[in-house]
Amino acid sequence: MRLRYNFPMNVQRFDPTESFSPAEIASVRERSDLNGFLCAAHAWLGIAACMMLYALWPNPLTFVAAVILIGSRQLGLAILMHDAAHGVLLKTHWANEFVGQWLCGLPVFSDMIGYRHYHLIHHRKTQQPDDPDIALSAKFPITRKSYRRKFIRDLTGQTGFKQRRSQIRNALGKPGAGFSERFATFRKRMGAMVVANIILLAILTAFGKPHYYLMFWLLPLITWQQVVTRIRNIAEHAMVPDNDDPMRNARTTYAKWWERVIFAPYWVNYHVDHHLMFYVPCYNLPKLHELLLQKGLGPKMEIQHNYFDVLKLATSKPEPREPLPAAA
Repeated sequence: MRLRYNFPMNVQRFDPTESFSPAEIASVRERSDLNGFLCAAHAWLGIAACMMLYALWPNPLTFVAAVILIGSRQLGLAILMHDAAHGVLLKTHWANEFVGQWLCGLPVFSDMIGYRHYHLIHHRKTQQPDDPDIALSAKFPITRKSYRRKFIRDLTGQTGFKQRRSQIRNALGKPGAGFSERFATFRKRMGAMVVANIILLAILTAFGKPHYYLMFWLLPLITWQQVVTRIRNIAEHAMVPDNDDPMRNARTTYAKWWERVIFAPYWVNYHVDHHLMFYVPCYNLPKLHELLLQKGLGPKMEIQHNYFDVLKLATSKPEPREPLPAAA
């Protein structure tokens, strides 16, 4: 394996031509309009099914199940937007841009275009001091009590509420500006997100369920989606062995079927594989992973076997000792 040092901050690069044949590279980077659209359709059909489940059998159990599963699908939409930001979710450019922005990003209050510019810097400077995502991983390990506090803030909506409030404040621009200027700034930064959510509210209203927008869209978005997004962020880069090694500055986490449903939709768990070849669509990442293992690269990669092991690693900091009482 040859590593290229084309970027600052000692970031190494994986050269796939040293390990894979041109045919193998072509097979894993092949994009598909059908596969990309089916991924987005799968997310929305899953969301609709959860709402329908509660509509048919309204009780606390189906309510909680719907919030959890919809929150996980909202994470799935963000993941699909991420793929579209790389230009690989769908083969046709305009379709990739439309699906990534209007069907995936905007409904969960994310702008794919802005995210694209930010995220590509993360790929160029992964785990370096000027990586824009370094704050997500630099603080680990933490104590279990610290994670428990974060989990409670996420689950109770405190984290999500603060994020949305900050997003709206930033979208309004300078507090001292006039109404028309602030409205124009808001429309530019969040107008499309509002439109996408009005469309979603209108669809629910057409089915006679406008209150479902609050119950099964905004509530999962500021609660459970925050929980699984934090777990995803931890799994991807927290406590990686070597910030300068492309095989070990990101992590692949194996996931059982239920972990894929809850924590790792749309193959997001193959994260070191994604960093090695970020132009591979998410639906081809399992195939890429198998190729990497076949080439004998598995021992060089940072791989964990489940999400619980990752969380144990990330929360391995000892609790501070209580001070001893002063002697009388």
